[in-house]
Amino acid sequence: MNYGISGLSVIPVRKEPSEKSEMVTQILYGEHFEIMEQMLGWTKVKLAFDCYEGWIDSKMVTELNSRLATKLKKKGLAVLGDIFSIVPVNNKQNMMLVAGSSLPLWRPYLKEFTVGRNSYNFKGEVFYGEIKDPRSVVIRQALKYFNAPYMWGGRTPFGIDCSGFTQIIYKMIGCKIPRDAGEQVQTGTVICFIDEAEPGDLAFFDDDNGNIVHVGIIWKRDKIIHASGKVRIDNIDQFGIFNADTKRYTHKMRVMKKIIKE
Repeated sequence: MNYGISGLSVIPVRKEPSEKSEMVTQILYGEHFEIMEQMLGWTKVKLAFDCYEGWIDSKMVTELNSRLATKLKKKGLAVLGDIFSIVPVNNKQNMMLVAGSSLPLWRPYLKEFTVGRNSYNFKGEVFYGEIKDPRSVVIRQALKYFNAPYMWGGRTPFGIDCSGFTQIIYKMIGCKIPRDAGEQVQTGTVICFIDEAEPGDLAFFDDDNGNIVHVGIIWKRDKIIHASGKVRIDNIDQFGIFNADTKRYTHKMRVMKKIIKE
């Protein structure tokens, strides 16, 4: 069994082994994965964080031995909170990291993390260990993405989809949720009335066939932060999302879920 890790800021994951195939998700820096299959310059991977599967360019794989892969699974998440950071590699090179990236083998007392044989110092915002007041952290981090463009399969501030947005924000408080909205809705506890929702809870929306097609983060009782065209703030009530610009409902409410454990 072989493993890999992302030594790049972002790796696109495609549905099929082709540049023409749609991007279904992204692997952020420091996230590791199991190598499932290899063919003609492409590698099929299964992400350790959410078990998502897809194909990536083999040139983007940084190999990871099984001992370190096991160690990473057991060690707590250290997640970058700054929207964008530049980490010096040496006197001539830098790494560009985005919010939600993992900092493997994080040593908080040294402000240092390790990928492969190299260790790097980082003094920016890192979420690690027990998070105090996780709901406030969720809202604060979500608002940092305001106006980030929508991108199918995206998980970065430079392009993100609705479920990628909720997954990355929850990752920052150490809460692992699935990649897709249709699976995220299966987690947590149902909130029966919108007045019972708290900041940081998730709201899910369906289409006319009952399929979950959208998810967002409750900010206040009547406000939601979500990725639709861009990361935006709109009104929400028991019927769904009321777009502040178009003055009409854009998403039909299905259910709200409380996932954050306090």
